[in-house]
Amino acid sequence: MSINKIRSWSHTRYSAGGPLYQNVTIGGQTTDGKDAVNDLSFLILDSVGRMKLTQPNLSVRFHKNIDPLFLDECVNVIGKGFGMPAFNNDEIVIPSLIGIGVTKEDAYNYSAIGCIEIAVPGKWGYRCTGMSFLNFMRVFLAAMNNGLDTMTGKTFFPGKGDFADFKNFDELMAAWKQQVQLFTKATVEIDTAVDLALEELVPDILCSAFVDDCIARGKTIKEGGSVYDFISGLQVGIANLGNSLAAIKKLVFEDGVISKEVLMQNLKNNFEGRDGEKTRQILLNYAPKFGNDDDYIDNLLADAYMCYIDELKHYHTTRFGRGPIGCAYYAGTSSISSNVPSGSVVPATPDGRKAFTPVAEGCSPTSGTDTLGPTAVFKSVSKLPTDKILGGVLLNQKLAPSALANETQKQKLISIIRTFFATLKGWHVQYNIVSRDTLLAAKKNPENYRDLVVRVAGYSAFFTTLSPDTQDDIIARTEQTL
Repeated sequence: MSINKIRSWSHTRYSAGGPLYQNVTIGGQTTDGKDAVNDLSFLILDSVGRMKLTQPNLSVRFHKNIDPLFLDECVNVIGKGFGMPAFNNDEIVIPSLIGIGVTKEDAYNYSAIGCIEIAVPGKWGYRCTGMSFLNFMRVFLAAMNNGLDTMTGKTFFPGKGDFADFKNFDELMAAWKQQVQLFTKATVEIDTAVDLALEELVPDILCSAFVDDCIARGKTIKEGGSVYDFISGLQVGIANLGNSLAAIKKLVFEDGVISKEVLMQNLKNNFEGRDGEKTRQILLNYAPKFGNDDDYIDNLLADAYMCYIDELKHYHTTRFGRGPIGCAYYAGTSSISSNVPSGSVVPATPDGRKAFTPVAEGCSPTSGTDTLGPTAVFKSVSKLPTDKILGGVLLNQKLAPSALANETQKQKLISIIRTFFATLKGWHVQYNIVSRDTLLAAKKNPENYRDLVVRVAGYSAFFTTLSPDTQDDIIARTEQTL
């Protein structure tokens, strides 16, 4: 017998595989900074590794003094190929929490909640993730089209002009900044409307009874009873945004390889015809791509992302001034499986992506464009403003089973993870250990692979229960080698 949750079709598409968002967190540190790994940590890890189920999710808190034997066993379990455990990094999460007003004691007691989002159990507001997804690429296309949303033919917010009239790259960045600020405000307005309705209609009295300081204040969590109240938004298509900016900056404004008119025409007709495909191949092959440790694009993306993050600082949740610490918003890339349905409503984009295909997942590079190995991916991701993305910097990596075939290979992965977290201050990473051939066979003959579990986003799911589009998205992910 298994537990599932009945969802609407739209929610089902955004939560492919039916996750219940239950997350068990092990590892981490005690409040005095000592390694918190104990016998129970090993027992939980062993239990999850033996069962290989999709629920509950299992997360491990990494820190530089983590028990080496425990980390070794974590990699052994990862090698079983069902996508667990995922890693969150104390080295960046704890200082970031303290920086926004969480006490040191509480920051050391944080836990992964849902996918990879984090909170302080028993003291947080009723959710740590927002209720609206911001599709970065749809916003970016509006910035290129004077605010026009080409999918609906509507102008939600007037823009700064058409891309064909922009004289330089700075004008494009100004148009992006304007549009993303306006759409960010709209997401907060949506969030506020939902919060006010839920506060009135769904008080969550039982849940509130278990959250400090609801009883002392005589308020439910939705009225402001919790100690802390922070919410992350959900941003989708991050790597596509960086790749598009880099392609335009280099190929249009710097090198003049593609004219503004030719680019816009090909975006409109989805790169159809011989000339369209030629333009698309130039975009794909001659512009820098996120995930290859290239400052040119990595810094462009970080700057563009900060336009969104800086705008969030102007807003508060509905609990502001009613008791909790914070009542603020921050960024988050833990967008579940929304990259597939989000891409289905986005026309062709300047990175060479064809219309209505998936956008990039989490903060991961666009599938197939990270060609210089896992260390280059780690270095690119570490250049994002990760200390300000407390909603989670979700990074999926895929390795062939042969990558962990022996002790030497396993130690390579451990060394890479340690460097990513301890030196580069990476936020999160999780692994799929499955070959492309296995995934293709499972899609073709699902009856033979009913127990095949894969990592979808911040959770694992049975591969054969996923939609064909989501299956194809996982198959397309870059298969890294060590």
